[in-house]
Amino acid sequence: MMNHSLFLLCLGAVSVNAFVQPQFANVHRRVFVVAPLCSAKTDDDVTLQNAFGVGAFVEFQEKKRTHVGKIDTVEHKSSGGARYTIIDSEGKKYGVADKAVLYSMPSPNSVGQAAKLFDDFCRAQDAPDVSLQDQLDISPYLLEMAWEEVSAEDDEGGHIMTPNALIELVHSHTASALEKYLAWKLLKTDLAHVFFKEIKDHGRVVAFKAKTEKAVEAAKQSFCKSHEDSEICFV
Repeated sequence: MMNHSLFLLCLGAVSVNAFVQPQFANVHRRVFVVAPLCSAKTDDDVTLQNAFGVGAFVEFQEKKRTHVGKIDTVEHKSSGGARYTIIDSEGKKYGVADKAVLYSMPSPNSVGQAAKLFDDFCRAQDAPDVSLQDQLDISPYLLEMAWEEVSAEDDEGGHIMTPNALIELVHSHTASALEKYLAWKLLKTDLAHVFFKEIKDHGRVVAFKAKTEKAVEAAKQSFCKSHEDSEICFV
């Protein structure tokens, strides 16, 4: 016959697990399964994907089309993956998985500043390559100079270029949120691909690596066949 104290102890343990809602950490969610009386519990760890915050401005893909919008809601699927409801400038809602988000920037706390930045963000999304160069005041020649500077670094630095680093290198100031986005778009153009190759993390382009001199010469020859009027093609 089961000891009366042991019986009460086991019953109490089941009662706690049955009625106290499990606590969830930011990154890991531990799901408890209550087993029969006095049996050992089993648990599964579900890793919650780091997600962009509500209100963030994002560029994303939906049905092979690129859009920009604001994150309205964030949810995690049972597998732990993040999913967002995003609203564009016209109020249309999109449901997208985390992997569809290409770029993100935080929204300013000020309502007025947030509205202005979002308007600028929307206009920048459709900006042609030449407009990106003009807005950033970075010509093809300056982009090539930036490549030379990064290429000359020692191997420890990895010869990595980021949008913020490009602005600091060319204009000697920290990039604003909009400048970072414009520089990111510029570094993804055909012109920039002559000098840099994309580095991705979870499918998103997060940085750019300087190509070798030999690779640049080959890329430049190919680029100049269809861009003869570009500054980098004048020899």
